Amino acid sequence: MIQVQTMLKVADNSGAKKVQCIRVTGGYQKRYTRIGEKFTAVVKEAAPHAAIKKSEIVTAVLVRTAKEIRRADGSYIRFDENACVIIDKKSGDPKGSRIFGPIPREVRKAGFAKIASLAPEVL
Repeated sequence: MIQVQTMLKVADNSGAKKVQCIRVTGGYQKRYTRIGEKFTAVVKEAAPHAAIKKSEIVTAVLVRTAKEIRRADGSYIRFDENACVIIDKKSGDPKGSRIFGPIPREVRKAGFAKIASLAPEVL
């Protein structure tokens, strides 16, 4: 669960290292983004000579949060950090070719099957 001005780690190899959320998409006066939801972000740190540059506006999907999420079976899942994957705005496919770290199954359920298939581990 993140909100505007939250700094996130980027969990792919698109070239961005850190992003900051600037807009929560999905409704009027919506405050928080949950796992598997899109948001708009600005790149704060980027690798040199990469496809995505610093201060670029991107669309991303939230894949890990430090705030726990409750599942239907009553269990909770929580991660050490807030992380996202940068996606193409039109197609919804990830811009990077690799995903780093575990991804919860809620991301696949939200319609991002390509992100889940690239991930090394789906929890």
